Amino acid sequence: MTVLPDVLQPGLRLVFCGTAAGTASARARAYYAGPGNRFWEILFETGLTTERLRPSQFREVLRYGIGLTDMVKTASGSDASLPADSFDPDRLRDHTLALEPRFLAFNGKRSAKAFFAASKVDYGLQTTQLGSTSLFVLPSTSGAARGFWEPRYWHDLAKLVGAIPGHKDS
Repeated sequence: MTVLPDVLQPGLRLVFCGTAAGTASARARAYYAGPGNRFWEILFETGLTTERLRPSQFREVLRYGIGLTDMVKTASGSDASLPADSFDPDRLRDHTLALEPRFLAFNGKRSAKAFFAASKVDYGLQTTQLGSTSLFVLPSTSGAARGFWEPRYWHDLAKLVGAIPGHKDS
């Protein structure tokens, strides 16, 4: 059973892929609902949305050309607690190739490592693409990852994607 539904459609400018729904997100049945998670704040701060959405409004990202998914759809919790066989990079590849968003951005290195089958990945725009989709790795917005927080990469991504008209900084 899927913990959180994908929020995807053809023609998106950007899809965010997290590792899995955290405990609070699974309980709330909403993306990035954990206390201290910076996801919704940074979307607004960078101009990717014109308002600061709440986790319960997660489906509203489609209005901004943004989609949401996770590497693990059938389990929830901290990265360390996820069963190794629950990661499904093939599903993400198939969806990305079918839907062709302009960018696929990994919210944290754990999901990116699983996707690339790599032990190390760097933040920022990656040198490889998936079909016509550019790939980008971001510091996790999770409150548990505060020690690795670096909003600069989120701002870099937003510049590549382009702020939407009507944002306070556009």
